[in-house]
Formats: sequence, C-alpha cells, structure tokens
Amino acid sequence: MATIVAMVSCSTTNQQPFSSWTRGSIPISNLTSSLSFKSRLTSLNPQFRAALVEAKPAPLSTQPKDDSLKALALPVDRADDIQAETKALARAVNASVYSPQLVASRYGSKPFKVLGRAFKIVSNLGSFWLKLLWEQRNGVADKNKRIRAIELRTIFTKLGPTFVKLGQGLSTRPDICPPEYLEELSELQDGLPTFPDEDAFECIERELGLPIDSIFSSISSSPIAAASLGQVYKAQLKKSGKVVAVKVQRPGIEEAIGLDFYLIRGLGFLVNKYVDRFTTDAVALIDEFAFRVFQELNYVQEGQNARRFKKLYADKEDILVPDVFWDYTSAKVLTIEWVDGVKLNEQEAIERQGLNVLDLVNAGIQCSLRQLLEYGYFHADPHPGNLLATPEGKLAFLDFGMMSETPEEARFAIIGHVVHLVNRDYEAMAQDYYALDFLSRDVDVSPIVPALQNFFDDALNYTVSELNFRTIVDGLGNVLYEYPFNVPAYYALILRSLTVLEGLALYADPNFKVLAASYPYFAKRLLTDPNPYLRDALIELLFKDGKFRWNRLENLLVQGKKDRDFSAKEALQPVLKVLLSPDGEVLRNLVIKEAIRVTEAFTLGTISETYRYVPDFLRSLVFNGIAKDPLMMSETEMQNMVELRDQVIRIWRNLQSSNDFDPSILLPILQVLQQPEARRLGGRVVGGVTQRLGARLIMQLLGASTTASK
Repeated sequence: MATIVAMVSCSTTNQQPFSSWTRGSIPISNLTSSLSFKSRLTSLNPQFRAALVEAKPAPLSTQPKDDSLKALALPVDRADDIQAETKALARAVNASVYSPQLVASRYGSKPFKVLGRAFKIVSNLGSFWLKLLWEQRNGVADKNKRIRAIELRTIFTKLGPTFVKLGQGLSTRPDICPPEYLEELSELQDGLPTFPDEDAFECIERELGLPIDSIFSSISSSPIAAASLGQVYKAQLKKSGKVVAVKVQRPGIEEAIGLDFYLIRGLGFLVNKYVDRFTTDAVALIDEFAFRVFQELNYVQEGQNARRFKKLYADKEDILVPDVFWDYTSAKVLTIEWVDGVKLNEQEAIERQGLNVLDLVNAGIQCSLRQLLEYGYFHADPHPGNLLATPEGKLAFLDFGMMSETPEEARFAIIGHVVHLVNRDYEAMAQDYYALDFLSRDVDVSPIVPALQNFFDDALNYTVSELNFRTIVDGLGNVLYEYPFNVPAYYALILRSLTVLEGLALYADPNFKVLAASYPYFAKRLLTDPNPYLRDALIELLFKDGKFRWNRLENLLVQGKKDRDFSAKEALQPVLKVLLSPDGEVLRNLVIKEAIRVTEAFTLGTISETYRYVPDFLRSLVFNGIAKDPLMMSETEMQNMVELRDQVIRIWRNLQSSNDFDPSILLPILQVLQQPEARRLGGRVVGGVTQRLGARLIMQLLGASTTASK
C-alpha cells in the first residue's frame, strides 16, 4: 500500500521542499504546548487539522541532557543502521503473529461479536452461493461465470480488508479459481475510507515514544494515499531534512482481521469435508494466507523485507528501492524514503517525462526473473501501483508487506520446464510438476500429458518468443483447474507478476510479448550457469537423436547476448568441464561425432570454394581428370556442409563480439585441454576426421578410375 505514496507528479530539484503540498498548514509553535495532542488537533480549524509545518526547535534548556534524540539522525554507517534496526525490533516485540489456536481462544469466548460478523458475511456470500447452486442445477453456470465473478469481487470489496486481501490472494490461484474469476479478482482494489488524522498522529507518538513535532518539521494535512491496512502521509524529518513517506496502520485492524480469519477458517473445515471438487486443503491454505496478512501488519518486518530486497536487486542501475528510516519505524508506523514518480500504468504521464514505458517494463521483467530464478526472494504484490517510473528513468519497487520465496530446486526446475516446452517434451513437462511441488509423488501424471499436448500443440504453432504470456497462463490455468494440482504460492504469484508487466507493456505496444523479453535471461542462464541441473537442461536442448542442433546454440548465443550480464567466458568453460567430467562419456561420444562432422565441413567446404577459383585447364590435372565434381558429392550434401561451416563461424563471431570477449579467456580452456581426458578426446576426433576424409579420398580415386575406364 505504501507504494501509492509516490504517485504524485515529479517536482524539480530547484523547488523548495513541500512547495506544492503545504497549503492549509500552520506552524507547530502556534499550538499550546500544555494541551494534549488530541486536544491540540481538535482545537484547530478543521481545514487546518493535522497540518504541521516548520516547527521551531525547542530551546536548549528543554532539550534532554542525554543522547536519546541522537537516534533521530539518519544512520551514517552500517553499524548505526543495525543499532537503529535493533531498536525498531524492540518496539515491535509485541506485534501480533497469526496462530489458529490464539485466534480460536480469543474469539471463541465472544459469541455475540462472532455471530454479528458471521451474519453479515453469510448474508452477503449466502445469496452468491445459492445463485451458483441454482445455475449449476440448470446447466447455465458456465454461461454466467463472468457475471458471478464480478458479483464476488463486489461482495469482497463490501466485506472489507480481510476479504479484499483474500480475493487478491485467490486471484493468483489457477488451481482453485476458473479464469473468469482470476481476472475479476485481480482487479480488486483497496477502497476503504480514510481514518481520522488525529488517530494517525496519536499512533505515531505512541509507537515511537516521541512528540510528533520533535520528529517532523512538517507533515501533509491529509493522507496522500489510503488502503485496507493503513494510510500514508508525506513528511519531512526534523533532524535531517529528508522527505519521507510515513505509513500508519488503521486502528483496530488486527481485531477485525483476526475475527474474519476465525470465521473463514471454520468455513474451510466445511469445504474440506463437503466439497469434493476442491482438491487443495482449504484450512491449510487459509492458515498460510492469514499468516502472510498478519506479517503485513508488522511494519518492522516490512522494513526488513525492503532492506533485503534492496540488497539483492538494487545493484542494477535501472532499479530503485527506497531506504528505511529505522529510528521512525515500529510495528504500526513505517517511515521510508519518499520516491517521486508516476504509476507504471500511466503511459501518457511517463512519456511526458521523456521516458519509454517498454524500457521500464523490460527492467521489471528482468528484475522479476532474477527474483524468481536467481535469488528466489520476490515481491508478492506486484500490481501497477507498486511500480513507479522515476524522473531519472528508474523503476521503483514499493510496498514490501507481502514477500515470498522460490525453493532452490524449483528455480532450476522452472528453467528445465521452459526447455521441455521448447522441445515439446510433454512427458518431461508433466514430470516437472513433481519438482515444482505441484503434485505429490503418488499422483499419476500420464492423464495430464494429453491435456498439455492438446493445449501447447496449438499454442506452439507460434515460436516461443511470439507467444502471448496471458494466453499461456489462461490455457495452463484451465489444465491446472481440471486436474489435482496444488499450485504453490510462489509460482502463482510470479505468474501474476509477469502477467501484470505484459499487460502494462501491451498498452504501449500491442505486439509486445513477455516471453520474448524473458528469453535472453533464460538463454544466459543456460549458457553460463554451472549448476548440474541447468547443464543437463542445456545438453537436452542442444542434442536430439544423437545430433547436435547448431541452430539452437546460435539462437541461445544471439538471445543470451541481449542480457547485459552475459559473459562469453562463463559460456565456454562450464561446457568443457561437463564434457571432460568422469560422467561425460555419453556426451563425449556425441561431441566426437559432431566435431568430426564440423571438421569435415570446414575442410570440404573450403576445398569446394577454392575449387571454384581454379582455372578449368588446371582442374583435370589437380583433381585426377575430373573437372566437374572433384569431391563426388551431391549439390544438397555440399550445401549442407557449407551451411554448417557458416553457422559455426557465426557462432564463433557471436562469442567474439561479446562485451567481455578477450583472447586471453581461452587460456583456461587450453589448460583444461591439457588434461589426459581432453587429449584422448582430441585424438579420437583427429582419428575420426582422418577416417572420414580417407574414405572420401578413396571414393574420389575410385570415381576417377571408373571415369578413366569409360
């Protein structure tokens, strides 16, 4: 939710701070210090309430004698930052953590409160379920899916923050909801009214243990943004002058959410018992989601999420992650660096700043792929409001309340899954679902293979780079919905992330394809990552039926070079290590055959091209009297030889044109080639080439003899 704080138009650096948003504010010095904070606020004219500006520093005599206010300074090094974070953790020590047992004990003894909320939920959802049952019995359920999906979205919005969060969570679960519901629920927005400013300021003082006028020199007169869990103010720190966003939690939100999850959990038991179609454990799903929502309520945890995300991904020049101000952060108050920017879905505003939406979207795709497949730690709420275009052309990530992680095994399995998709190996794709934790090992995947084949054979009439990601997600979602899949949260969330980014790009370019933008990253990882799983995936991609597919290697290099982190050095050495490993005998045999074929192509191709420039009167003398065809090869065979040679030359030139290419990178390879296994491999290649050329020479001589005898 904090992400929306920066959706105001960018101001120039020459303007004075708050020049565009201090209207309706008054000096704090005009307030009577003897009044309580709430009475100070209520004594103001309503239009000026909650507006604090240019507070005068307290006289020296009233300042504390100790160093307690030194914590208000911006940390100057990591040690100070750690100390400030430790104090923030201490302030959040009593933050609520979700526990089914705790929720049951708290609300089990409040029957009237439970019944009142239950009546409101049942009265809203009951009519919805009755309509569904009636439509199913009358055979019109499929026809009215869109209508019911819109109705459910409206009901969730009406029922408040818990159900808004629940609907947003369901919008990422293709194993639970049909595509129509996924689409409608993904549009759920936090639309609750703001709460009083005096309550927000009282919360800041209570949580941080300091008067608000000792923290901020100014703060916006009303919230800049509001959502289900809290609302955001723009402020200026008194000590450092830094402009910040201050997120304050909605009063009573823990109580409301806890009660709702107590009731929803009871519904989950009924679903598990009576709804056969629902193959996922509903109670476990609700508990997992409730745990994540309660984590969102701890703003210190959100600050730690932001710090970790910044460390992992803000090393790229086109990615920005705001800093956290730990001295002004607690369980219910989060203070972060203010980011000027525009929502990523506001294309016209972005273009007015001279920026390209597609460049920003591509930066988001590359960052999402790194989140999913490199480090496994990723943003779990990537809607357009959480992605801002800054005036400098950076993509800013905001709102780190909900984060998730991809297991290491799954990261490599996803890349392998893409390889199997490219190869149309549907049986291997089905097997991947075990590693991805979609299916338990006791589930037979054989019935799933035809469903995958039916869908992807249609979809893959286009090249992979031409596929629309939304089409893939919807089609795969239908397969997941029809079979006993349990889609892990990490996978569903990353699909949503890439789908959102593609949707944003389509506004700027209707022909944009997220898979095409993603392929360079996959190519780079396959070519450079030494992980054994990915090495096997690369070999599987390049070899088929005992033959090497040079076109695949060339395409991987062309695509991989588009990734700015591609390294020619890394692309060469891991392959050799696999080739020369003790377990590489099968691969060595394939490589020997291909090396012989390539050497033959270079030799004969060169001879053929040289022959064209030999004068006619010399051809009979040099080539045993055969002036027409000295190599005794068909035109097709010779053309294939020349094409292979040219393709290998293009591959080598692709490596040479890489940014980090230097002949010295071949020195480690030459060292590897000094190993006994490499020398034996070279000997086998030379022997094979000699045999092939010898055989062709004999055929040539025999052909010449036959011609002479005639």
